[in-house]
Formats: sequence, C-alpha cells, structure tokens
Amino acid sequence: MNIKLSNKNSTDVNADILVEFVTSDELLKHTEVAILNKAGFKAEQDSTCFLHEKGLLVCGVDSQKSDDIRSAMACAIKLLKASNYESAKLGIHSKRTVSALVDGILLGGYEYNVYKSKPKKSTFKKLFLTADGLDFEKIERVFNEAIIVANATNFTRDIVNTTPHDLHPQTLVALAQKLAEENKLGCKILQEEELKKENMHAMLAVGRASIYGSALIHLSYKPKNPKQIISLVGKGLTYDSGGLSLKPATSMVTMKMDKAGACGVLGMIKAASELKLDVEIHAFIGAVENMIGGDAYKPDDVLVARSGTTIEVRNTDAEGRLVLADVLDYAQNKVKADGIFDFATLTGACVVALGPFTTGIMGHSHKLKHEFSKAASNAGELTGSLPFNKHLKKFLKSEIADISNTSSKPYGGAITAGIFLDTFIKDENKEKWMHFDIAGSAYTETPWDCNVYGATGAGVRMMCEYLKSID
Repeated sequence: MNIKLSNKNSTDVNADILVEFVTSDELLKHTEVAILNKAGFKAEQDSTCFLHEKGLLVCGVDSQKSDDIRSAMACAIKLLKASNYESAKLGIHSKRTVSALVDGILLGGYEYNVYKSKPKKSTFKKLFLTADGLDFEKIERVFNEAIIVANATNFTRDIVNTTPHDLHPQTLVALAQKLAEENKLGCKILQEEELKKENMHAMLAVGRASIYGSALIHLSYKPKNPKQIISLVGKGLTYDSGGLSLKPATSMVTMKMDKAGACGVLGMIKAASELKLDVEIHAFIGAVENMIGGDAYKPDDVLVARSGTTIEVRNTDAEGRLVLADVLDYAQNKVKADGIFDFATLTGACVVALGPFTTGIMGHSHKLKHEFSKAASNAGELTGSLPFNKHLKKFLKSEIADISNTSSKPYGGAITAGIFLDTFIKDENKEKWMHFDIAGSAYTETPWDCNVYGATGAGVRMMCEYLKSID
C-alpha cells in the first residue's frame, strides 16, 4: 500500500473515499448527521460507518488525541483493505497526530501471509494524507520519521512471526548479517567455539540440546560525534520448549515469540540507522534454542556464567535469564555505554502482574523509568514499573551455588527474574541499566489498538522515541 503526503486541501485530491474521525459532540454538527443517525452510528471509539453513496467513511473516536486516532485508523484501514475501493484520503488536523495516523495505517494494516498458500489480495492501493494549512515542512519530517519507525516495527513483527523451523539461531545470524550489510552496520558473530573461549557457559548450556549452534550477535551503528552510546541487549530464544522442565503442550504454541526481545533490538538499530540519529548503538543478541535431548542441561546442574558467578539450575524453563546473564556481562566488557537496556519475553509472571498489553520496566534509576514511561506514552506503548526490594532477593538464595535461576517462592516472579539479571550488572552500571519484560506485550492472539494477531514489535516505537529525545 502506498501512503502519500500532500500539502493540498483534501477537496483537491482525487480519491474514492474520504475518511473522517468524529467524536460524539462533533457528530451532532456533521453534515450527514441524519443519515448517520439512521445507521445507528453514535461515534463510539473504534466504531465505523461506511456511507458508500457519499464516498465517506466515518470513524468514531472518544477524542482527537493520538491514542484514539491511532486505534480508529487501525479499524478504518482494515475496512478499506477489505473493500473494493482503490484509494482514500484524510486530512491531518495536527502535527501531534501524524505518527498516530501512520501507525494506525501501517501497523493496523499489517498482515503476515508468508505461510498462506493463497493470500488474499486487496484492491486498496493508495492513501493520501493532506496537510493543507499546516507547516508542511514539519509535518513531512514527522511523517517520514514515523514511516521509518513503523516499517522497523513491522520488520520486527515479521521475524517474530517466522516459524522456528525457518528461523533458528543460525538463520537469525544470517538475517542480522543481511541487515548489517543493507544498513552499513558493524557486525561481529561469535559461534560456539568463540563462546567457549569467552566462558559463556550459562548461554551454551541452554542451547546444548539443539541441533543448531548457539551464537552471539553484535551489531553496531556508529555516527560521527555521537551524543551518547547505548547498548541494547535482546533475548533470542528462537524456540523455547522449556527444556527438561518441559512446557505443557498448549504453552508451547506461540513459543516462536520467545525471540521477540532479540527481534525488537534488531528493529531498533535498523530504525536508528535509517533515522540517522546522533546516538551510537550497539545491539547484542543471544541466539539460542532451548530443546530436549540426551545432552540437555538439567535441573540440579550448576553453571558457571561468564562473570564467574555460579548458578544453580532449578528449572530449565527459566532459560532466558541464563542467556542474558552472559550476554549482559559480555556487552558491559566490550562497550562502555551510557545506557544498557535489555528486552526479553522473560516471565509469565509479568503478564499476571501487568496484563497482556503492558511492558514491565525494572531497574534502579527513577530518572530512566520516568523517561521511558514518557517515551512509551508518546509512542503509543504501555509500560508499568515493577519495584525491586531486598526481601524478594532472598528467594534467589542457593545453598550450593552463588544464586538460583528461579525463586524459591511463587511470588513476584517478574521482579525476581529482574533481580537475577541485576546480579550480572556491574556496580558502575547499575544506574544506567533498565530491564524490559515484554512477555505480555510482544505477542497477541486478540487484536487490540494497532496490533493485529501475532507479533506486536513491542519496544521498537518506545525505544526510538527515547533515542530521539537524547540531547
């Protein structure tokens, strides 16, 4: 679908359908109020009414704010794609809603049809956004940036949605290498022999039973005179069976999404490089597959992490934190960063705590928590802060090793996982580090807002907003 920005008035643009967003108060003054009333349209949020004879699609919104416009636009684009119309137009009334409109169109209209033998073809081809009467130069800049971020989000969705047969640790390596070549990024890959030399035994243990070798991916974007250096770390479990602590069959479905942290990090560095941000970015990914077999790591094993910390394994399904323990330590040794942010589908407990739409944020810096909460809100993502405390830390005590990989109590599971990762953050980096648990927000089987079935690309829009705010 082609989206075109125009500085013309919408009346001067030739298109099949005019799209309008209307609140309940604005409905009373609408020129077609009589017909809309007969149709039973009340302008409730995300409601729509197609007046075909008028060439008009009216969408209900609670307000003209970005969140409501984004959600309504996602509903509208689905209707347009299902219709036999070829084009539509809508007017931009504020610079603040440009990104919301683009997200609604590109994210709400996203489809993943790779595995469909006969994917449906849409007649709808063109959408015109008109910005008559506004500062077109500013609108155009915001529009172009929003396109880049939305495309990076859909890039992330594509990778997450790819099946584990097609996307395993080594094909993830190839995908990262391709991205590095296309976007002129630095690229370093550590395969298993090199991981052994780096003493990354926790990460290696998780992937030991897989037929695919584990790998560490390091991509770098280095502009001249960067304002800051940021390290992004992603959990790349291309599939998680739970290992010998095997998941129930129903829980294994959708486990292709356990690589969403890694995929999100790839989307973030892709967007940053295309936005040409004055921020140096390093993306570190632990690409691993957690399977079962005669060589699988076991509950009761004691692993020695790269940092030298010994870890008692009580549950092989708490594997993501083992991978991140080594990758975080490696990232801190290789890059002196101003910010270290890890993204992982880490715990079901985070979904219980915050629900399926919200990313959990953990760390020591109240300043960073506030900045990311603001960035997420501006980008249309939801976040909730989960607090560390010394009492929950006691639940990770091990009698035979330095730390256990799971809590001894079934409470505060998202927080204890974050506290586990905190063990591998060096003292000088404690205030620079944030952990993002995207277990609930990374994948959905029920469409909401601009998210369709499958991967959401959680974290990409929020991180891009944060990076753009760095001065």
